[in-house]
Amino acid sequence: MAEKPIYRRVLLKLSGEGLMGAKQFGFESQAMERIAHEVRVVRDMGVEICLVIGGGNIFRGLSGMATGIERASADHMGMLATVINALGVQSVLESIDVETRVLSAIPMASVCEPYIRRRAVRHLQKGRVVIFAAGTGNPYFTTDTAAALRAAEMGCDALMKGTQVDGVYSADPKKVKDAKRYEELSYKDVLTNDLEVMDASAISLARENGIPILVFSIHTPGAFAEVVAGRGKSTIIRELGEA
Repeated sequence: MAEKPIYRRVLLKLSGEGLMGAKQFGFESQAMERIAHEVRVVRDMGVEICLVIGGGNIFRGLSGMATGIERASADHMGMLATVINALGVQSVLESIDVETRVLSAIPMASVCEPYIRRRAVRHLQKGRVVIFAAGTGNPYFTTDTAAALRAAEMGCDALMKGTQVDGVYSADPKKVKDAKRYEELSYKDVLTNDLEVMDASAISLARENGIPILVFSIHTPGAFAEVVAGRGKSTIIRELGEA
């Protein structure tokens, strides 16, 4: 591919809902295959890729609380949902010849590897796509926070958040017609204006470690590769004044 990446190693954060396609629950094969092909294109550019995938297409901890499940238990159920998603995406990636490893923060040796930082780094160095499952392994933390934490631990050059829209808006553009779209924001802007990009813990972690966050539409064909190449439509969150 002609594109030249400006990032050497990235973490791609996807929501579980991104795997549903037109469905209301679970997986849609076309959605998973499309995302897998996007990842392969970027892998073929020579970029080292790791992923964190949410579990909202199967179970969401906060909604579980509404059914009377205690918070910590609900969050652990959500973590297990992310393992299911990780195994599903791994299978689709490997069906198109992308070598992949799933590392879980909750040890379950029968189905995937335990998360060990040095092992994860070695997999990346060998050109494997690494999927981090089960969040941080602790309740009360979101997969957004897990994504920021793993991006810092892996020494990623950027955290890419693939969403349903092409950047960060002042309000939900699907509900508010005149919502303002931002090309660039500082971490402080996101926190001060309570913009619904990632939770405050994730933004703070990225800020402390100097990791830029790029928000783009995972549903736009080729968008992941374009953003990795430093162009395409996205919103970048970083300390203003940085190159």
